Amino acid sequence: MSDKLNILLVHGAWGDGSHWRHVIPTLHNKGYRVRAVQNPLTSLPDDIERTSKLAAALNGPTLLVGHSYGGMVITGAGHTPNVVGLVYIAAFAPDEGENPGGLFAMREAPPGAAIIRPDDNGFLWLDTEKFRENFCQDVDDTEALVMALSQKPIAARCFEDKSGAPAWKEKPSWYQVSANDRMIPPETEEWFAERMKAQKTITLQAGHAPMASHPGEVIALIDEAASSFG
Repeated sequence: MSDKLNILLVHGAWGDGSHWRHVIPTLHNKGYRVRAVQNPLTSLPDDIERTSKLAAALNGPTLLVGHSYGGMVITGAGHTPNVVGLVYIAAFAPDEGENPGGLFAMREAPPGAAIIRPDDNGFLWLDTEKFRENFCQDVDDTEALVMALSQKPIAARCFEDKSGAPAWKEKPSWYQVSANDRMIPPETEEWFAERMKAQKTITLQAGHAPMASHPGEVIALIDEAASSFG
């Protein structure tokens, strides 16, 4: 049995655990006990609860890694007692009382905001024809097509649900900025990293899905964070 800590990967909006497919094998082969949660994307409390329960069930020191909206989730789920640290991948890192809608309003809306399409059931989708150029412009055509056509919608209320007290104020955190992000403004990502006083911040010339387009660099950041716990 490996004595390395657990790594729990938390997907964002319009995706699921398979968004980590380029990251999982290498981390697994390094000896980490890796899991990717499948969140319902029905509300922020629902997603925090699902992630917190899985983290607790891993029964050992656990590093949470959140992409995009998944940063909202790990900010709350990070209070789970066995969670030791947080890694944000082009992600929201809210303070108490903040939500994605309000954080978007800080700056001019990113280009990707224009391709969000609400349905009749209270969920939000991304226009499949414009998915690649806004969500993952730096992956190949086949991967982008699969991501677009298999996207998991997110409840509109998730953009209004407010964060509780942030775990990043209590536990060490790392941050990856995507310089070419069209879903979250890169300047907002840089501000998140500065505000949380991240242990380390890296900037990649990447779009919103760096775990698919730059998996090596993302893995290296996660591995560095994990290794810091001995």
